[in-house]
Amino acid sequence: MKALGYHGERDIRYDDFPDPVLMGQDGAIVKMKSCGICGSDLHIYHGHGFSKDTGYCVGHEAVGEVVEVGRDVRTLKVGDEVMMSAAVRSGGCGRCPACRAGTPAKCAKQIWGCYGLSTNLQGCQAEGIAIPWADNNATRIPEGISTDQALLLTDNLPTAYMGAKNADIGPGKTVAIVGLGPIGLMAVQSAFVLGAARVFAIDLVKERRDAAAALGAIPLSPETAIEEVREATDGAMVECSVEAVGIDKTIELAIAVAGRNASISVFGANQNQAFKYPLWTAFNKSLTFRVAGCFVQSHWPELIPLVQAGRLTPEKFITHRMSLKDGAEAYRIFDGKLDNVMKVVLAP
Repeated sequence: MKALGYHGERDIRYDDFPDPVLMGQDGAIVKMKSCGICGSDLHIYHGHGFSKDTGYCVGHEAVGEVVEVGRDVRTLKVGDEVMMSAAVRSGGCGRCPACRAGTPAKCAKQIWGCYGLSTNLQGCQAEGIAIPWADNNATRIPEGISTDQALLLTDNLPTAYMGAKNADIGPGKTVAIVGLGPIGLMAVQSAFVLGAARVFAIDLVKERRDAAAALGAIPLSPETAIEEVREATDGAMVECSVEAVGIDKTIELAIAVAGRNASISVFGANQNQAFKYPLWTAFNKSLTFRVAGCFVQSHWPELIPLVQAGRLTPEKFITHRMSLKDGAEAYRIFDGKLDNVMKVVLAP
């Protein structure tokens, strides 16, 4: 099969890969219909990915058709159109406190990972994809959900919604979203769905600020954001701050615009293990600081009805559709923020 392979910094190639095979009798094989490039894929593209491996297939967002299932799969069959969770997990053990409480996603004994970060689990920017523990990690696309919406339910929208909830956004709250890529813009939408009264949307790129303004947010440039938030809130700053990029400067800005007793949510994949957390500032402000990856599947029951009802419209942020064979150019456009790009979708 053909797939996009990572070969080093800014070196993505349309490569030949072995056809996927079942990873176990609880697995499935999916023929990819569409896949996306995520902001976290750019960490890999820039040469500081999640492993030192090269030559593996990248990507973790995809929808497609089931073409094979193992004999132990119970919820999927050949021919089903499915959306996959970017974060894969095994089932719960059934015995620990989390499983007995009905929350197997929190099982301490389960195995979890993500597609396309190393040779351990090949990625989704490929003609075919092997899904481990398929009953846990894929589901049929629900009625009333389009292919585009399903694709954005595989990672982007659940991550954005989780990030907003982790900032304790609720009715009447004042919010800042730092970083307005596709997930940041979905976080803006999520903040309003959760009841936010005001949302300050901060990004370097004017077109992305304009997109946030169209959602009802107050657009700000990073250079002036702190002073403008201070003025707009009479010095109180924001109650909820969300960081959606994953670099030191944006995390620092998310903290700087936060007021006393604020909650800060960071879901940008920051890999700087030497990040200097401003503990004294956090102590003085009594900040709550949450950092989390997203167990996508756990958010589907809440998000699918919101998308079906039109309250969340993640598909509106898709700006570019390209062929998988043009993947290297797609990465170049997305990385360079060229041509007013927001979200890039690839098809075989």
